[in-house]
Amino acid sequence: MLRFIVRRVLLMIPTLFVISALVYFIIDLPPGDCVSSQIDELLARGDADAHQRADELRELYGLNMPLWQRYLSWVSGIFRWDFGLSCQDTVPVADLIGERLTLTIIMETSTIAFIWIVSFLIGTYAATHQYKLGDYVASFIGFIGLAIPNFLLALVLLYVGKVYFGLSIGGLMDPEYIDKPMSWGKVVSVMQHLIIPVIVIGMSGTAGMIRRLRANLLDELQKQYVVTGRAKGLPPMRLLIKYPLRHAINPFVADIGGLLPDVISGSVIVSVVLSLPTTGPMLLGALKTQDVNLAATFLLFVATLTVIGMLISDLALAALDPRIRFGATSEK
Repeated sequence: MLRFIVRRVLLMIPTLFVISALVYFIIDLPPGDCVSSQIDELLARGDADAHQRADELRELYGLNMPLWQRYLSWVSGIFRWDFGLSCQDTVPVADLIGERLTLTIIMETSTIAFIWIVSFLIGTYAATHQYKLGDYVASFIGFIGLAIPNFLLALVLLYVGKVYFGLSIGGLMDPEYIDKPMSWGKVVSVMQHLIIPVIVIGMSGTAGMIRRLRANLLDELQKQYVVTGRAKGLPPMRLLIKYPLRHAINPFVADIGGLLPDVISGSVIVSVVLSLPTTGPMLLGALKTQDVNLAATFLLFVATLTVIGMLISDLALAALDPRIRFGATSEK
């Protein structure tokens, strides 16, 4: 098992290198660069030194170097927590992403936990109470969650909260804590403001997981070993937990790794709608202006979280299912 973990961790390193190269080169593909839009603004104002300023900025950002040299300089700086300069205000990328990255990780982790816990409870209940009122309610919630885009749900909640309750549900903290160092009051404020974004971002993922767990568990409940367990007089709860649920939960756990990219990509537009100080709005702006260093850094973190999520998913499956664990051991 230990060798399996080490092998997976070692496999993550070249995977992340390939992803970082693809991301860096693809962002740079469109014509122009991050300086072009700044120079266009200077020319529109009638600045006679705009072209000279452009040469200075390209020298500062290293845009006059070949793309492969810029990539190697950027990727080598990662190990020193140096992600290069951002075209936004000409500041280091590491200074820009600090608190936003922390808040993003907190929000995404909370969303994953919300999806997993809520969908597990509702999916199990719906499967064990098939065609009852609870099953119909769970199915209705699942269809609504799959049908309504996250950003539309965010807009509806913004409108309802403001018009009917006089509440502003945007942001991730109270205004007095913005740009202030971390404190207990700020932590409490973030936790209170997390509720709406977590529900909005996690709605579609929760709905899909409910449907999958319900279908898997219903399939297991019809199998012969469950009928045999009932005939032998096993208590219903013990029978459910020990046998069919253990089999039905495997695909459920396997989906944990796949949830991360869906949650992160879905949170970008929601962050813009709800004015959340996360990486989403900044990533969107970096892609629009071709701020390669900033956008590539964000996307590399997303890829890292996804790969780690897949590793956690595989380890959880190996812990839950002896067939996978012994299969991994036998491969050695």
